[in-house]
Parts: sequence; C-alpha cells; structure tokens
Amino acid sequence: MFGLFKKKTEKEKLQEQYEALMKESFKLSSVNRSKSDAKLAEADNIMKKIEQL
Repeated sequence: MFGLFKKKTEKEKLQEQYEALMKESFKLSSVNRSKSDAKLAEADNIMKKIEQL
C-alpha cells in the first residue's frame, strides 16, 4: 500500500523492458527466427544499459 504512488527507477523500467523483449523473443523463436534474433539484440542492448547504471 505504501508503494502505491512510488515511481519506478530507471533501472526498474529497463528491467521490465528487458523481460518483455526476452518473452517476445522466445515466442518468436518457434515462428520466425530472424525476428527473434532482432528482439534478442534489442534485449541485449537494454541489458548493457542496465549494467552501466
């Protein structure tokens, strides 16, 4: 309840984006491998940003 109005940090936002891209990449891996690889590359870029923070 106390965290109801708490703003997310930049790291938390990037972590959510990373997780969403990884899930989407996994779903695409069985359908379209090239799109899956593109999503995986995006997720890798976000992970690098997280590590810099």
